[in-house]
Amino acid sequence: MSANTWLPFFLIGYFVTYCAFVVGGIVFLTRRRGTRWPFKEGDKLLRGPGEGLRRRILKLDESFVWEFAGSVIVALFCWPVLGMIGRLAGLSGLNAALGAVGALLFIAVASAWRCLRLWKERSNYFLGWFGERLVAEKLRPLQLQGYRVFHDVPCEPGKSGFNIDHVVVGSTGITVVEVKTRRKGAARPGFKDHEVFFDGAKLIWPWGEDRHGVQQAIDEAAWLAKWIHGCTGLNVRVKPLLTLPGWFVRESASSTLRVVNPDFLTSAIAGRGEIDLQEREIDLIARQLDQRCRDVDD
Repeated sequence: MSANTWLPFFLIGYFVTYCAFVVGGIVFLTRRRGTRWPFKEGDKLLRGPGEGLRRRILKLDESFVWEFAGSVIVALFCWPVLGMIGRLAGLSGLNAALGAVGALLFIAVASAWRCLRLWKERSNYFLGWFGERLVAEKLRPLQLQGYRVFHDVPCEPGKSGFNIDHVVVGSTGITVVEVKTRRKGAARPGFKDHEVFFDGAKLIWPWGEDRHGVQQAIDEAAWLAKWIHGCTGLNVRVKPLLTLPGWFVRESASSTLRVVNPDFLTSAIAGRGEIDLQEREIDLIARQLDQRCRDVDD
Protein backbone atom coordinates (compact mmCIF):
# COMPACT_ATOMS: atom_id res chain seq x y z
CA MET A 1 0.00 0.00 0.00
CA SER A 2 1.51 3.32 -1.08
CA ALA A 3 1.81 6.39 1.12
CA ASN A 4 -0.84 8.22 -0.92
CA THR A 5 -3.32 5.44 -0.16
CA TRP A 6 -2.96 5.28 3.62
CA LEU A 7 -2.39 9.00 4.23
CA PRO A 8 -6.14 9.92 4.29
CA PHE A 9 -6.87 7.15 6.78
CA PHE A 10 -3.98 8.29 8.97
CA LEU A 11 -5.28 11.86 8.99
CA ILE A 12 -8.82 10.74 9.86
CA GLY A 13 -7.54 8.52 12.67
CA TYR A 14 -5.38 11.34 14.02
CA PHE A 15 -8.29 13.78 14.00
CA VAL A 16 -10.71 11.33 15.71
CA THR A 17 -8.10 10.49 18.38
CA TYR A 18 -7.42 14.16 19.05
CA CYS A 19 -11.14 15.00 19.41
CA ALA A 20 -11.72 12.00 21.70
CA PHE A 21 -8.80 13.08 23.92
CA VAL A 22 -10.05 16.69 24.21
CA VAL A 23 -13.70 15.76 24.81
CA GLY A 24 -12.72 13.07 27.32
CA GLY A 25 -10.50 15.53 29.18
CA ILE A 26 -13.30 18.11 29.39
CA VAL A 27 -15.75 15.51 30.73
CA PHE A 28 -13.20 14.36 33.32
CA LEU A 29 -12.43 17.89 34.50
CA THR A 30 -16.11 18.86 34.83
CA ARG A 31 -17.04 15.71 36.77
CA ARG A 32 -14.12 15.41 39.15
CA ARG A 33 -15.02 13.85 42.47
CA GLY A 34 -14.82 16.07 45.52
CA THR A 35 -15.61 19.30 43.66
CA ARG A 36 -18.90 21.02 42.96
CA TRP A 37 -20.33 24.34 41.89
CA PRO A 38 -20.08 26.65 44.94
CA PHE A 39 -23.24 28.63 44.23
CA LYS A 40 -26.80 27.75 45.08
CA GLU A 41 -28.94 26.28 42.33
CA GLY A 42 -30.91 29.08 40.74
CA ASP A 43 -28.39 31.81 41.58
CA LYS A 44 -28.43 34.23 38.68
CA LEU A 45 -26.88 37.64 38.03
CA LEU A 46 -28.51 40.81 36.83
CA ARG A 47 -28.10 41.50 33.15
CA GLY A 48 -25.24 43.85 32.37
CA PRO A 49 -25.25 46.48 29.63
CA GLY A 50 -25.55 44.87 26.22
CA GLU A 51 -26.10 41.36 27.61
CA GLY A 52 -28.06 40.28 24.54
CA LEU A 53 -25.30 41.57 22.24
CA ARG A 54 -22.65 39.85 24.38
CA ARG A 55 -24.39 36.53 23.88
CA ARG A 56 -24.66 37.09 20.13
CA ILE A 57 -20.96 37.94 19.95
CA LEU A 58 -20.06 34.72 21.80
CA LYS A 59 -22.13 32.69 19.33
CA LEU A 60 -20.50 34.44 16.38
CA ASP A 61 -17.04 33.80 17.84
CA GLU A 62 -17.88 30.11 18.12
CA SER A 63 -19.25 30.02 14.58
CA PHE A 64 -16.16 31.79 13.27
CA VAL A 65 -13.80 29.31 14.95
CA TRP A 66 -15.74 26.32 13.62
CA GLU A 67 -15.93 27.80 10.14
CA PHE A 68 -12.21 28.59 10.02
CA ALA A 69 -11.11 25.30 11.58
CA GLY A 70 -13.53 23.36 9.41
CA SER A 71 -12.11 24.80 6.21
CA VAL A 72 -8.58 23.84 7.27
CA ILE A 73 -9.65 20.30 8.21
CA VAL A 74 -11.56 19.85 4.95
CA ALA A 75 -8.54 21.04 2.99
CA LEU A 76 -6.29 18.54 4.77
CA PHE A 77 -8.65 15.67 3.97
CA CYS A 78 -9.65 16.76 0.49
CA TRP A 79 -6.20 17.04 -1.02
CA PRO A 80 -5.20 13.36 -0.74
CA VAL A 81 -8.77 12.06 -1.13
CA LEU A 82 -9.47 14.06 -4.30
CA GLY A 83 -6.10 13.07 -5.74
CA MET A 84 -6.84 9.40 -5.08
CA ILE A 85 -10.34 9.70 -6.63
CA GLY A 86 -8.87 11.34 -9.72
CA ARG A 87 -6.37 8.55 -10.22
CA LEU A 88 -9.04 5.89 -9.68
CA ALA A 89 -11.11 7.65 -12.34
CA GLY A 90 -8.26 7.24 -14.78
CA LEU A 91 -7.06 10.84 -14.80
CA SER A 92 -3.41 11.58 -15.22
CA GLY A 93 -1.40 12.81 -12.25
CA LEU A 94 -1.46 16.37 -13.56
CA ASN A 95 -5.20 16.39 -14.25
CA ALA A 96 -5.94 14.85 -10.84
CA ALA A 97 -3.79 17.48 -9.15
CA LEU A 98 -5.49 20.31 -11.08
CA GLY A 99 -8.92 18.97 -10.12
CA ALA A 100 -7.92 18.79 -6.45
CA VAL A 101 -6.54 22.34 -6.57
CA GLY A 102 -9.75 23.62 -8.17
CA ALA A 103 -11.89 21.96 -5.51
CA LEU A 104 -9.71 23.35 -2.72
CA LEU A 105 -9.88 26.85 -4.18
CA PHE A 106 -13.68 26.65 -4.29
CA ILE A 107 -13.77 25.50 -0.65
CA ALA A 108 -11.34 28.26 0.38
CA VAL A 109 -13.33 31.03 -1.35
CA ALA A 110 -16.68 29.84 0.06
CA SER A 111 -15.28 29.50 3.57
CA ALA A 112 -13.49 32.87 3.40
CA TRP A 113 -16.73 34.56 2.31
CA ARG A 114 -18.61 33.05 5.26
CA CYS A 115 -15.82 34.02 7.69
CA LEU A 116 -15.84 37.62 6.45
CA ARG A 117 -19.63 37.77 6.75
CA LEU A 118 -19.43 36.51 10.34
CA TRP A 119 -16.66 38.98 11.16
CA LYS A 120 -18.63 41.92 9.75
CA GLU A 121 -21.69 40.92 11.77
CA ARG A 122 -19.55 40.56 14.89
CA SER A 123 -17.99 43.99 14.30
CA ASN A 124 -21.45 45.60 14.16
CA TYR A 125 -22.57 43.83 17.33
CA PHE A 126 -19.39 44.84 19.13
CA LEU A 127 -19.94 48.47 18.14
CA GLY A 128 -23.41 48.37 19.67
CA TRP A 129 -22.16 46.53 22.77
CA PHE A 130 -19.43 49.11 23.37
CA GLY A 131 -21.96 51.94 22.98
CA GLU A 132 -24.32 50.38 25.54
CA ARG A 133 -21.48 49.92 28.04
CA LEU A 134 -20.40 53.53 27.56
CA VAL A 135 -23.96 54.73 28.22
CA ALA A 136 -24.13 52.53 31.33
CA GLU A 137 -21.10 54.40 32.71
CA LYS A 138 -22.77 57.73 32.00
CA LEU A 139 -25.81 56.55 33.99
CA ARG A 140 -23.71 55.71 37.04
CA PRO A 141 -24.04 59.19 38.65
CA LEU A 142 -27.80 58.69 38.75
CA GLN A 143 -27.32 55.53 40.79
CA LEU A 144 -25.36 57.55 43.32
CA GLN A 145 -28.41 59.82 43.58
CA GLY A 146 -30.67 56.88 44.44
CA TYR A 147 -31.95 55.99 40.99
CA ARG A 148 -32.35 52.32 40.05
CA VAL A 149 -30.79 51.43 36.69
CA PHE A 150 -31.50 48.21 34.80
CA HIS A 151 -29.69 47.14 31.64
CA ASP A 152 -30.80 45.12 28.62
CA VAL A 153 -34.27 44.48 29.99
CA PRO A 154 -35.75 41.45 28.16
CA CYS A 155 -39.23 41.99 26.76
CA GLU A 156 -41.36 39.82 24.53
CA PRO A 157 -39.84 36.35 23.93
CA GLY A 158 -39.46 34.54 20.62
CA LYS A 159 -38.49 35.84 17.21
CA SER A 160 -40.42 39.07 17.78
CA GLY A 161 -38.74 39.63 21.14
CA PHE A 162 -36.64 42.67 21.94
CA ASN A 163 -34.62 44.18 24.76
CA ILE A 164 -34.74 47.67 26.22
CA ASP A 165 -31.16 48.92 26.45
CA HIS A 166 -31.56 50.77 29.78
CA VAL A 167 -34.40 51.54 32.16
CA VAL A 168 -33.96 54.20 34.85
CA VAL A 169 -36.38 54.36 37.79
CA GLY A 170 -36.32 57.20 40.30
CA SER A 171 -38.19 60.02 41.95
CA THR A 172 -38.47 61.92 38.65
CA GLY A 173 -40.15 58.96 36.97
CA ILE A 174 -39.26 56.11 34.63
CA THR A 175 -37.12 56.59 31.55
CA VAL A 176 -36.41 54.19 28.72
CA VAL A 177 -32.95 54.82 27.23
CA GLU A 178 -32.47 53.46 23.73
CA VAL A 179 -28.87 53.46 22.45
CA LYS A 180 -27.93 53.72 18.80
CA THR A 181 -24.22 53.60 18.06
CA ARG A 182 -23.37 54.48 14.48
CA ARG A 183 -20.07 54.91 12.70
CA LYS A 184 -19.04 58.27 11.31
CA GLY A 185 -18.25 58.86 7.67
CA ALA A 186 -18.10 61.47 4.95
CA ALA A 187 -20.52 64.38 5.30
CA ARG A 188 -22.62 66.12 2.67
CA PRO A 189 -21.72 69.69 1.76
CA GLY A 190 -22.85 72.03 4.51
CA PHE A 191 -22.94 69.31 7.18
CA LYS A 192 -20.44 68.42 9.90
CA ASP A 193 -19.28 64.80 10.07
CA HIS A 194 -19.71 64.63 13.88
CA GLU A 195 -23.10 66.31 14.24
CA VAL A 196 -26.68 65.00 14.08
CA PHE A 197 -29.86 67.05 14.36
CA PHE A 198 -33.24 65.86 15.68
CA ASP A 199 -36.07 67.99 14.33
CA GLY A 200 -38.73 66.41 16.54
CA ALA A 201 -39.65 63.68 14.05
CA LYS A 202 -36.51 62.42 12.32
CA LEU A 203 -32.73 62.36 12.66
CA ILE A 204 -30.70 64.39 10.20
CA TRP A 205 -27.27 62.78 9.80
CA PRO A 206 -24.30 64.11 7.82
CA TRP A 207 -25.13 61.62 5.03
CA GLY A 208 -28.94 61.66 5.09
CA GLU A 209 -32.12 61.47 7.14
CA ASP A 210 -33.93 58.60 8.87
CA ARG A 211 -35.89 57.66 11.98
CA HIS A 212 -33.35 55.08 13.19
CA GLY A 213 -34.30 54.35 16.81
CA VAL A 214 -36.91 57.11 17.10
CA GLN A 215 -40.06 55.01 16.87
CA GLN A 216 -38.33 52.13 18.63
CA ALA A 217 -37.73 54.19 21.79
CA ILE A 218 -41.34 55.41 21.77
CA ASP A 219 -42.72 51.89 21.33
CA GLU A 220 -40.49 50.51 24.08
CA ALA A 221 -41.72 53.16 26.51
CA ALA A 222 -45.34 52.27 25.69
CA TRP A 223 -44.63 48.55 26.17
CA LEU A 224 -42.91 49.14 29.53
CA ALA A 225 -45.79 51.30 30.84
CA LYS A 226 -48.25 48.56 29.90
CA TRP A 227 -46.08 45.86 31.50
CA ILE A 228 -45.66 47.82 34.74
CA HIS A 229 -49.42 48.32 34.96
CA GLY A 230 -49.95 44.61 34.41
CA CYS A 231 -47.63 43.47 37.20
CA THR A 232 -48.06 46.31 39.74
CA GLY A 233 -51.38 47.96 38.94
CA LEU A 234 -49.67 51.35 38.71
CA ASN A 235 -50.50 53.75 35.90
CA VAL A 236 -47.16 55.40 35.24
CA ARG A 237 -45.82 57.50 32.41
CA VAL A 238 -42.63 56.14 30.88
CA LYS A 239 -40.48 58.71 29.12
CA PRO A 240 -38.57 57.62 25.98
CA LEU A 241 -35.05 58.87 25.41
CA LEU A 242 -32.68 58.17 22.53
CA THR A 243 -28.95 58.61 23.00
CA LEU A 244 -26.25 58.57 20.32
CA PRO A 245 -22.75 57.81 21.69
CA GLY A 246 -19.94 59.70 20.01
CA TRP A 247 -22.18 62.25 18.28
CA PHE A 248 -22.79 65.91 18.96
CA VAL A 249 -26.58 66.13 19.10
CA ARG A 250 -28.75 69.15 18.42
CA GLU A 251 -32.45 68.76 19.11
CA SER A 252 -35.57 70.81 18.68
CA ALA A 253 -38.48 70.72 21.11
CA SER A 254 -40.46 67.49 21.11
CA SER A 255 -43.25 66.50 23.49
CA THR A 256 -42.70 62.80 22.81
CA LEU A 257 -38.99 62.06 22.69
CA ARG A 258 -35.66 63.53 23.65
CA VAL A 259 -32.44 62.78 21.76
CA VAL A 260 -29.18 63.56 23.56
CA ASN A 261 -25.49 62.78 23.77
CA PRO A 262 -24.68 60.38 26.68
CA ASP A 263 -22.88 63.19 28.54
CA PHE A 264 -26.27 64.89 29.06
CA LEU A 265 -28.20 61.85 30.25
CA THR A 266 -28.10 62.86 33.92
CA SER A 267 -29.71 66.25 33.35
CA ALA A 268 -32.16 64.84 30.77
CA ILE A 269 -33.42 62.18 33.20
CA ALA A 270 -33.21 63.96 36.55
CA GLY A 271 -34.44 67.26 35.10
CA ARG A 272 -35.25 69.82 37.77
CA GLY A 273 -35.94 67.14 40.36
CA GLU A 274 -39.75 67.20 40.24
CA ILE A 275 -41.23 64.34 42.24
CA ASP A 276 -43.12 61.91 39.99
CA LEU A 277 -42.83 58.65 41.95
CA GLN A 278 -42.92 57.94 45.67
CA GLU A 279 -40.37 55.66 47.31
CA ARG A 280 -42.92 52.88 47.72
CA GLU A 281 -43.73 52.95 44.01
CA ILE A 282 -40.04 53.02 43.09
CA ASP A 283 -39.35 49.92 45.22
CA LEU A 284 -42.33 48.07 43.79
CA ILE A 285 -41.34 48.75 40.18
CA ALA A 286 -37.65 48.07 40.84
CA ARG A 287 -38.42 44.67 42.37
CA GLN A 288 -40.36 43.63 39.27
CA LEU A 289 -37.57 44.79 36.96
CA ASP A 290 -34.93 43.06 39.10
CA GLN A 291 -36.80 39.78 38.83
CA ARG A 292 -37.15 40.14 35.06
CA CYS A 293 -33.49 41.02 34.52
CA ARG A 294 -31.94 38.38 36.79
CA ASP A 295 -31.28 35.59 34.32
CA VAL A 296 -27.50 35.53 33.76
CA ASP A 297 -25.82 32.25 34.73
CA ASP A 298 -22.75 32.22 32.51
